[in-house]
Amino acid sequence: MTVRPRPRGPIVGIGADEAETPSSGAMRATEPFERFYEREFRSVVGLAYALSGSRVASEDLAQEAFIAAHRNWEKVGSYDKPEAWVRRVVSNLSVSRFRRRATEVKALTRLAGFGNQTTSLPELPDEADEFWSNVRKLPKRQAQVIALHYLEDRPVSEIAEILDCSPSTVKVHLHKGRHRLAERLDIQMGGDE
Repeated sequence: MTVRPRPRGPIVGIGADEAETPSSGAMRATEPFERFYEREFRSVVGLAYALSGSRVASEDLAQEAFIAAHRNWEKVGSYDKPEAWVRRVVSNLSVSRFRRRATEVKALTRLAGFGNQTTSLPELPDEADEFWSNVRKLPKRQAQVIALHYLEDRPVSEIAEILDCSPSTVKVHLHKGRHRLAERLDIQMGGDE
């Protein structure tokens, strides 16, 4: 299942033929944006924080995602799960922001004459623990799957919806992410693996 508009039944006062045409307003938001925002904002900021490592950046990322949702609320609000759409936007924005930040650091390093030396990104806030720091070092999809699974306690099927991929792909990323984290954190994995 993907994050797509749900089909609506006929609207009272409109004939069945009119209700099925896209221009008739048959697909409209079922929940006011303000209520959606109040219900989802905190958890979306938490997801952004897990993926970015910065409180300020996480709030900015969440705001950007909600602004995009608000701009398109007539369409987004009619989705089965508009919250999944917002989380996908936050996940993609966090990856884009990280890439942009890494590129800026590399460019500044070259400009400063330190092109042959390796430079790390600026230190993360003290609140970022070792686990989330290592999650952010994982490949993009693995980090997104780990954050959605462990931070928001979402099942594989919902993560697949949010990231617009198959449940088996989510399981593969979850499996690989867990193993990479176990190696980095020096944790013994159970089972025959």
